[in-house]
Amino acid sequence: MKEPQKLNLANIPTPVQKISFEGCEFLIKRDDLTGVELTGNKVRKLEYLLHDAIKRKCEYVFTSGGDQSNHARATTIAATSLGFKTKLFLWGNKNQNADGNLFLDKLTGAEIIFLTRKEYDNVNLLMNAEMEKLQSKGINSYVIPSGGSSTLGIWGYINFVKELSNQINFKNVKGILLANGSSGTTAGILVGCALLGVNLKIFPVNVLQTKEEVFNEIETLVEGCIKDFKLPIKVNYQNIEILDGYSTEGYKNITKDKIDLINGFFRQTGILLDPTYTGKAFKAYHENFIGNKNKTNVMFLHTGGIFGAFAKKKNYLS
Repeated sequence: MKEPQKLNLANIPTPVQKISFEGCEFLIKRDDLTGVELTGNKVRKLEYLLHDAIKRKCEYVFTSGGDQSNHARATTIAATSLGFKTKLFLWGNKNQNADGNLFLDKLTGAEIIFLTRKEYDNVNLLMNAEMEKLQSKGINSYVIPSGGSSTLGIWGYINFVKELSNQINFKNVKGILLANGSSGTTAGILVGCALLGVNLKIFPVNVLQTKEEVFNEIETLVEGCIKDFKLPIKVNYQNIEILDGYSTEGYKNITKDKIDLINGFFRQTGILLDPTYTGKAFKAYHENFIGNKNKTNVMFLHTGGIFGAFAKKKNYLS
């Protein structure tokens, strides 16, 4: 098996910390500490994707997401630092005040194309059409899917498992819970576990799609990666338990009970969670694994998103 090549953009390994909250001890993997401007889980995937873009001699990098997309922010900052021009196809209102991730997107000088929710349903077609238009002028561009979730991008989290194996004893840690958007992080962890022979329960908390859509997306990425890279493995899909119902208010919204939990956690630990991903995932973690327990053997993966909190500061301070 030959691993794909990558850049070194992330500050890794990220630490594993023991946390005590409401009398319960647990471990948290701090992937919010992969960088400052590049904070969060997306940079691990971008190390592989942007290496590929360089190899293909591309001038532009395209990607997509919501107007507060952590992935879009990480992509445009990383791509700009490497000399690429970037185009972001974002679901949102072009007349809004630029705050949080969107502020940083604009600061990089990225060209931003705002789309309605209906238009965003066809975002991959729109990006490919723009790529073909530039190609006709002799300009190469590289399309990165939402979240960097491709069979190449998920290598960031395949190797995450190897990193984690040097930090913890998998005999003591039986599961890991994380927010699930585009499914690349979950898929990568699942493949990484299979390659290392680790029997780890994975609890993705879906924040955008239905439970069925999430499972299908995970399976497509996993099987595609196995095929593309000729991996000698068979994954155990029974190790996935999707925790549903923690984003019923909608991807871009968050309820007061979740904000109260985020604020309470921050005031006790100094660790800030975001309103779109980790805050909702921590609500699921709190309900399912903290409760009245003194200790849990399920780890929480902090995938970043701090800049998204600034776009919801009124909620946080209400």
